[in-house]
Amino acid sequence: MNLDLYVITDEEVSGNLSHAEIARRAIAGGADVIQLRDKACGCKELLWIGRVIREITRKTGTLFIVNDRLDVALACGADGVHLGQDDMGVGVARQIAPPGFILGVSVGTLEEAVRAERDGADYVAVSPLFPTISKNDAGPGYGLKVLQEIRQNVSVPVIAIGGVNRNNVNDVIAAGADGIAVISAVVGSPDIMKAARELREMVRKSKAKIRS
Repeated sequence: MNLDLYVITDEEVSGNLSHAEIARRAIAGGADVIQLRDKACGCKELLWIGRVIREITRKTGTLFIVNDRLDVALACGADGVHLGQDDMGVGVARQIAPPGFILGVSVGTLEEAVRAERDGADYVAVSPLFPTISKNDAGPGYGLKVLQEIRQNVSVPVIAIGGVNRNNVNDVIAAGADGIAVISAVVGSPDIMKAARELREMVRKSKAKIRS
């Protein structure tokens, strides 16, 4: 499971590009994962959008994750769902989901991360790592120290969400992140494809430097 660059769709941040068009452009730039996120969308519309993105990602072999809604993720054939601390518990979701279905969980403490892994999460996301304006409900950032602590104590992949951009991506990877999840840094760019390509390359170079 490659989580180097995980792009979260947001029509408002993109300047009203559709979720599907955001996905197309981000994938063209090398995004490894697309997450469909729309807090205002009704179930039927979200399902329709999910099915469109599922077709796009199926053709390119890109992982497709739906935010919050396990029902929508299953109905549109997504690869997985991303759950927050106030969503369905990952243990319950694991009982419902089919084998191989990816469960990601947002965490902000070591305790939450350890519990998520124990209950069956396939990856955890430190969210938000830094303060961000892209998610109104995000709250203050937890910082690199928390990311590093979680990375040292869980065996599943750890990604960083919230305020990650070109200026701090090297520090984020150095602190132990297996990948970065972004909204503004890619979706808010005038050239989504270029922004995705550049960020993905930065992640890979940072990882290569750590390994060498």
